[in-house]
Amino acid sequence: MISKEFFKALEQVAEDRDISKEKILDIFGKGLLNAYKKDYNGQQNAKVVFNEEKAEILIVATYLVVDTIDPEAEKGTQITVDEAQELKKNARVGDIIEVKITPKDFGRLAASSAKQILTQGLKQLERERNYEIFTEKTGEMVIAEIVAVNEEFVTLYLGYDTETSIPAHELVGSDLTVGNQIRVYITKVEQTTKGPKVYVSRTDRNLVKRLMEQAIPELQEGVIEIMGLARDPGDRCKVCVASNNPKVDPLGACLGRNGVRIKEVIDSLDGEKIDVYKYSEDPQELVSNAIQPAKSTAVIVDVKEKSAIAIVPDGQLSLAIGKRGQNARLAVQSSGWKIDIKSESDAMIQGLKF
Repeated sequence: MISKEFFKALEQVAEDRDISKEKILDIFGKGLLNAYKKDYNGQQNAKVVFNEEKAEILIVATYLVVDTIDPEAEKGTQITVDEAQELKKNARVGDIIEVKITPKDFGRLAASSAKQILTQGLKQLERERNYEIFTEKTGEMVIAEIVAVNEEFVTLYLGYDTETSIPAHELVGSDLTVGNQIRVYITKVEQTTKGPKVYVSRTDRNLVKRLMEQAIPELQEGVIEIMGLARDPGDRCKVCVASNNPKVDPLGACLGRNGVRIKEVIDSLDGEKIDVYKYSEDPQELVSNAIQPAKSTAVIVDVKEKSAIAIVPDGQLSLAIGKRGQNARLAVQSSGWKIDIKSESDAMIQGLKF
C-alpha cells in the first residue's frame, strides 16, 4: 500500500506527542498484524515492512513449501507445492515463499481492531515517555499550575498530561487560585498503569537550594557552594555558603544589589525568611556566623566532639536561641556542629574562660 499521507501524518503525530517515529511504527505494525490474524484465521506467519522512502506499507506472509501440510506445524506457516506454484511457477518443496498482502484488503472489523491497538499503544508510549521525563526531573524544581483546590489538597498540573496533588497546608500563604503557578520540588516518581505518579513538595529543603540556584548565577556556575541548609518550612531557613573564588564574596553574591536576589527566593517561598551566612574552615568563626543575627562574645570549641559553646551578651541570649529554639536549632543543622549557647553571666558563673 502506498500512503504518502500516512507518513506525513506519522511525522505530525511523532512531533505532537513527542514520541519517536520508530516507536509509533512498531505499535502500528502490531495493529496491522493483529488485523491480519483476524482476516487470515489467526495465522502467525507475517511481518510488517515499512518503506518510508517509497511511502510504502507491506505485510509479507512467509510460507514453507511442503508436499503435505503438517497438522502439528504452526498455523499458516506451510503451503503445498500446488498452492505455491500458483504463486510462483517454479516453486519446489523446501522453498520459502513470500506473499505481499495489502492492508486495504482487510475487513472492517480487522481494521477497527488495528486502530484500537494503535490508540492504546500510543497512550502506553505516552505514559512511558512521561515516566522517563519526570524520572529525569527527580530532585529538580518544576513549575506547576493550580487546577483544583479543596480544604485538604491542591491539585497541580505538571505538564505532559500529568497531574499530582499536594497537602493544602504546605501552601499556607500562597495564593491558592486556580490558574496560578507555583514552584515545587519533585521528590519521587512511580510508574502506574495510568501513567507516572509524581510526588512533589513545597517543604523539602532542596526546593530552597533550587530556587537559589535559579536566582544566583554564581551558584549555577559553581563559583559559590551551599555548604549546609536547614529549614522550618514556611517560617525560616538558614543557608551556609562558601566561595570557591577568593574574589567573590558569597554573601554579596547571594543577596544581590539591594537584596534583590534573595528577595526573589523569599517571594517564591511566600515570604519565608532566609538567613545566609558565610562558611569558614575556622570552627569558631563558623559557629559565630551560624548563630547570627546574634553576635557572639566568644566561641569555645571541642574539635574532637565537633561541639562548641557560643557565649553571647546577656541581652542577646534570646535572639541567639530564637523563638522556640529555632535559631539555635537551624544553626546546628546548617553548620553540622553541636552548639550550646550561653549568656556571658551564665558562662562566668560556670567558670568558663573566654
